Amino acid sequence: MDTPEVLLLARTQFGLNIGFHILFPTLTIALGWILLYFRIRYARSGDTAWLATYKLWTKVFALSFAMGVVSGVTMSFQFGTNWPGYMQKVGNIAGPLLAYEVLTAFFLEATFLGVMLFGMNRVPGWVHIFASAMVAIAPRSRPSGSLRSTPGCRPRSAT
Repeated sequence: MDTPEVLLLARTQFGLNIGFHILFPTLTIALGWILLYFRIRYARSGDTAWLATYKLWTKVFALSFAMGVVSGVTMSFQFGTNWPGYMQKVGNIAGPLLAYEVLTAFFLEATFLGVMLFGMNRVPGWVHIFASAMVAIAPRSRPSGSLRSTPGCRPRSAT
């Protein structure tokens, strides 16, 4: 069942998925720093306009983060199904990097994200600011994206 139509459909599905995955994490990387700025401005000034702005954009951030997680999980499976030869060659390197990304993104970042989203009135202000800072810093610890953008580490055509 390895017909050109199946290959085209698989590549189309992956292209749509990676298009969504590029969009949402990019938004959350930028919004993390913007939210940290809003939170610090509110802590320094006490102006409720900064708090209202922070709360509004936190909702956008949470939705974008969730969509990035969903599309990222799907994308990691598609690497193995669409390019098994590629993953066989780089799997010993890409596998641990993806596992490290899961540990940092799902556990570490999600913990701080939980404090950022639900801890505003439950933890001291400095803890909430620290959690917001960790959410902003966390995407810098993901190495697997740099592996895939390194020349010579791209999937070859399946022809």
